[in-house]
Amino acid sequence: MRKLNVLIAGSTGYIGVQLIKLLIKHKYINIKYLCGKNSVGKKISSFDKSLKFKKLPKIIKFRKEFLKHIDVIFTALPNGEAQSISRYLNKHNVLIDLAADFRLKKSSDYLKWYKQKHKAVENIKKSIYSLPEITNGEIKNYKIISCPGCYPTSILLPLVPLMKNKLIKTSNIIIDSKSGYSGAGRGVHKKYKNKNLYNSLSAYGIKNHRHNSEIHQELNKYSKGNLSFYFTPHLSPMFKGILSTIYVDLNPNITQQKIINNLIKYYKKDKFVKILTKNKLISTNEVINSNYCYISICKTKNKNKIIILSAIDNLIKGGAGQGVQNLNIKFNFPISTGLL
Repeated sequence: MRKLNVLIAGSTGYIGVQLIKLLIKHKYINIKYLCGKNSVGKKISSFDKSLKFKKLPKIIKFRKEFLKHIDVIFTALPNGEAQSISRYLNKHNVLIDLAADFRLKKSSDYLKWYKQKHKAVENIKKSIYSLPEITNGEIKNYKIISCPGCYPTSILLPLVPLMKNKLIKTSNIIIDSKSGYSGAGRGVHKKYKNKNLYNSLSAYGIKNHRHNSEIHQELNKYSKGNLSFYFTPHLSPMFKGILSTIYVDLNPNITQQKIINNLIKYYKKDKFVKILTKNKLISTNEVINSNYCYISICKTKNKNKIIILSAIDNLIKGGAGQGVQNLNIKFNFPISTGLL
């Protein structure tokens, strides 16, 4: 089988570097171009020493002419830039975006949450928001694949099946998520230089965090207009990982065990979602450096409420790994190729 030629735009950020680490293990992929703006001419190993002895191209500036020689473009760029690239796509190109450029299905929502006009409105309908375990084969009909954000990944994986099957109430959902500081990008050290980043826990983005928009968009599909949730993200003094603690009310006659059984059944064919034994306490340490999502269903003092724990690696399952999963589904590769 011919290897697919890949271009990575935004190759020097945390997600971009993680993507390179996964794709060099992928037997069906050839990394042809690594693109960046401020690091032209540098080796990617200057951003991660573990890549020092890997045979990889030097970083160059993106040019639309490259797309003639490329099968798949991965974009891990600042918001808005993948939209511009999408306008240059040839018929044979597939774009997998790891930022937010095609996550929202309405350009008005994008303007509201990202404070900029969408540059490729005509391509929104040609794109799909793809959480791999939820969309599966649907992405085969699309050339632009949008990967969910890291927080929504940890939140939607447990909630979507439960809402689809009407097991939980769709109102008054409380979501408390804690992420490693890599989720804020390489500039986080400057942004939080006066906030003791490595030894403190910081709440941020209450009410206006951008991931609210895609959480609402996706959960609202199953709520019949009766959706309300409260999402509070926190920046934690660890490099990576996300632990989301989700408080939900059960529908009548639904028990903790029914919830667990439903999730096990829903994800029985999915390699990377693990439903743990009831009341199991989990930590980010169990999923770090993997593409797994661990989910635990815990009892509370109130029999009509449960607490859901969901843990992922924000750079892999919440980022680069999800992109590779979508690649594998799109091109009919074994789902774990490059991920184990």
